[in-house]
Amino acid sequence: MTSRVSPNQPRVPVARTTGTAPTTTTPSKPVSTGGRLLANSFGGATRAAEPLSGADAVSAQAKLDAIGRLANGHTDRAEEGKILDLFRAASPKELNYLVARLDMHELLEDIDDRLIGPDNRTALVTILTKDRVKDLSLGARVSLINAFQSGGTGGLEETGIRNLFVATKGKDLTALKNGVDAGNDWHDLQQLVFHDIDDPKLRAEILTHFQKEAVPTGESKVLSDIDDTFYENLKDTRFPKKTVYPGVISFYAELDKGAAAQAGRSGDLAFVTARPNDRAGLVESLTEKTLQSHGVKDAVVLQGDLLSNLSNDAIAKKKFENFTQYKQLFPEYSFVFTGDSGQGDVIFGAKMREAAPKDVKAVFINDVVNTPQAKRDEYRRKGVFFTDTYVGAAVEAFKLGLMSKEGLQRVAQAAKEDFAKIPFTDENQKKARAGELQRDVAAAEAAIR
Repeated sequence: MTSRVSPNQPRVPVARTTGTAPTTTTPSKPVSTGGRLLANSFGGATRAAEPLSGADAVSAQAKLDAIGRLANGHTDRAEEGKILDLFRAASPKELNYLVARLDMHELLEDIDDRLIGPDNRTALVTILTKDRVKDLSLGARVSLINAFQSGGTGGLEETGIRNLFVATKGKDLTALKNGVDAGNDWHDLQQLVFHDIDDPKLRAEILTHFQKEAVPTGESKVLSDIDDTFYENLKDTRFPKKTVYPGVISFYAELDKGAAAQAGRSGDLAFVTARPNDRAGLVESLTEKTLQSHGVKDAVVLQGDLLSNLSNDAIAKKKFENFTQYKQLFPEYSFVFTGDSGQGDVIFGAKMREAAPKDVKAVFINDVVNTPQAKRDEYRRKGVFFTDTYVGAAVEAFKLGLMSKEGLQRVAQAAKEDFAKIPFTDENQKKARAGELQRDVAAAEAAIR
């Protein structure tokens, strides 16, 4: 596996941590959290460790410099012992500062368990995930889980991950899971729990803890297909090739915010796709780059596999498997799903609603194959809504209490602006789509009167 490196945030190698201690409240170097900024992970400005100043900063920097010197080059057992002592002796503020500033994956790789002699690597994991775990901030816990997930996750790493999750409870656990799940790469929470962790007992302990500690958020995870749902890419002939559907990004954002007066946290968007996964995460990385290039900056991608692409039923089956796993990871959330009528999304969406009608609030289907009204009505009774535009989908979401009045207005405005930028070459095609949009904008205006 590759490490989780943010394009804007280079990690700080263990051997390069020396420098002048900061004397202001802003660290002198970028804060690395296993390759990911906590501003990304939590959608705010909170970092893994609070900035230090004065004597605290001088002491923390001295420990950081000492670990950098000790870990420079090959480390013998004596040097490793001194590093362990520095972690043991660090104050809670210093401990979080160290975890934030060090490349913990590299440090863990440098410290060894020996056939004859001390198991220093095990000792470091024990210090961080058991002995001192109560002193770790949420950001530091995210950082350590990311470090454990980078590279191969053996039994020691899996145990450390389990320890960090189990030590975190209630709303803090929700924040921790969202922090691990965020980040625009393929190392997400589903990959970690259901693929990287091989020990079924440890996986079961983690999932049991997630269920036990779930505190309902009142928010929904927004799940979506990609092809012919986010942008025209397979069976849809209504728009120019690769058109991002008018208003779709705003639709996702408003579903994410919800209908409450106080908007929910952002960052609850996940794409459930039939695109095949691969061991190195290359397909998922490419998918994420494509989404980013079209305006989606932070989302999780849940992949399919080669066999799941053989039929619509197979696509639906794999997507349902991904949904079932994702639901186990986030039992404190409800869900909405957006798909299209071209492949297996109608089957999948109806199965979601049948399996978890209380948790799956609605399914929205972008109708790309001109589904007959009788069939639309049949699925509507199942909570599956076929629409021609994302303004039409937003009207349905508003009526269901999933989107605010202001959110519906924003989707309608965004859709009109997006539509004006589409380079239509067929005037009849443009006229037909403009008519659908005008009709649904009128429905939106009527709904909020």
